[in-house]
Amino acid sequence: MIELDGSHGEGGGQILRSALSLSMITGQPFRIKQIRAKRSKPGLLRQHMIAVEAAAEICGATVATGQGEALKLGATELEFTPGKIKGGCYEFAIGSAGSTTLVLQTILPALLFADSASEVRISGGTHNAMAPPTQFLQKAYGRVLAQMGVSMQIELERFGFYPAGGGKISAHITPCPGLQAISLVERGDHVQGYAESFIAAVPFRVAERELACVAEGLNWQTEQLLPRGLPADQGPGNVLLITLEHGMVTEIFCSFGERNVSSETVAKHAINEARRYLSSEAALGEYLADQVMLPFALAGGGSFSCTTISDHMNSNAMVIEKFLPVKFEIEKQGKRHICTVNKLR
Repeated sequence: MIELDGSHGEGGGQILRSALSLSMITGQPFRIKQIRAKRSKPGLLRQHMIAVEAAAEICGATVATGQGEALKLGATELEFTPGKIKGGCYEFAIGSAGSTTLVLQTILPALLFADSASEVRISGGTHNAMAPPTQFLQKAYGRVLAQMGVSMQIELERFGFYPAGGGKISAHITPCPGLQAISLVERGDHVQGYAESFIAAVPFRVAERELACVAEGLNWQTEQLLPRGLPADQGPGNVLLITLEHGMVTEIFCSFGERNVSSETVAKHAINEARRYLSSEAALGEYLADQVMLPFALAGGGSFSCTTISDHMNSNAMVIEKFLPVKFEIEKQGKRHICTVNKLR
């Protein structure tokens, strides 16, 4: 039984999600205490409970909280004992605007090791603050996995913004005989950049103002600025996505519209993240680097460069190294950090 402390490092849900993924894949049970201890509402929220339930269904796990109690919202302790991973058709409903992408990221690595292909549908939030938008999984995270030999398709069927939710994503995942170790130290030559402002039941001028800020902030032309109107029943909601495609990697930076927050403020957040990335010489931004750590570890090697080493990454490395015989080594090199995965003997 692997023992984990959910208050370690950034003390959020990533520790639980990574543990679930790795427990399913390795067959090792784990016990975690102080789940999400450093969040304003500690314990399992709806999206975390659905991630646990999804993982348990996929591998036939037994789950208990506290003193042998059944799974429940707000639980701060959890014991997870996995069985065999099974492919097939799965459907999970978060029932709120909780992140569908974080639930998918929990079960996706395990389904690469299933006995057959899988179809997964998840309903809830598709574009929420503090979680990767669906396009990020499709174009950024998905591109890295494709380079590692993964065959999968992720579709955004309906947008779901906070607080209404109601979004839907689906994924088709083909089992992978073995992830390939790769190097993503260099981002490669610039291919293209563009910005999309998605609006649903929000005035069109919101998109215009956000994109005008991007044009000025990144010195982009009209053809790179793309307003995207959505059906009103998928809102209200607004998200600005800035996509930077290079020869080796695609990065996406996002910012979400909020009540009483100006379009210019929303845009500047995404612009500043894109600028930091472009000036760093790194291949991966902070969030993509965190998310590729697990597949790189499963491949047993590889290296990548990133803009910064976050508490999220340190927590993720701690969990991964408890389940897998790997060690992450990080060194500063100019304006970037180089992260290397070494397999232990």
